[in-house]
Amino acid sequence: MTDVKTEIIIVEDNPNDAELVMRVFKKNNLADKFVLLKDGAEAIDFLFEKDGLSGDVTPKVILLDLKLPKVDGIEVLRRIKADERTHNIPVVVLTSSTEQRDLKEAYKLGVNSYVAKPIKYDEFSKAVSELGAYWLALNRLPA
Repeated sequence: MTDVKTEIIIVEDNPNDAELVMRVFKKNNLADKFVLLKDGAEAIDFLFEKDGLSGDVTPKVILLDLKLPKVDGIEVLRRIKADERTHNIPVVVLTSSTEQRDLKEAYKLGVNSYVAKPIKYDEFSKAVSELGAYWLALNRLPA
């Protein structure tokens, strides 16, 4: 089980997908504190602007959808990986896009993992559980 200070940033415009991710993480005792950002502009504001990350809060992972309103996920990823303050935070693209150009661009920009959202509820839940187990329980980040 992770400690209370665990931060997971979820950048997702679909409230059902966001709720499922949070429910699976909580059910499996992987995380208990989330920041949900509903579009790319909100993500950029949170990460880089006035109410951005504080020095004592570094998320273990950012789950990033690509098909977002206002600013798309590729641009959010570009900003995260280009900024010295955030480039070491693992970013997992969790998206419905299976387009090769999105996959290639995400890896070119430095994404840590790319997962296409399964359509079936049970498969989606399993994928999220496995993602959480790896990124929150097994993966190690520098201090």
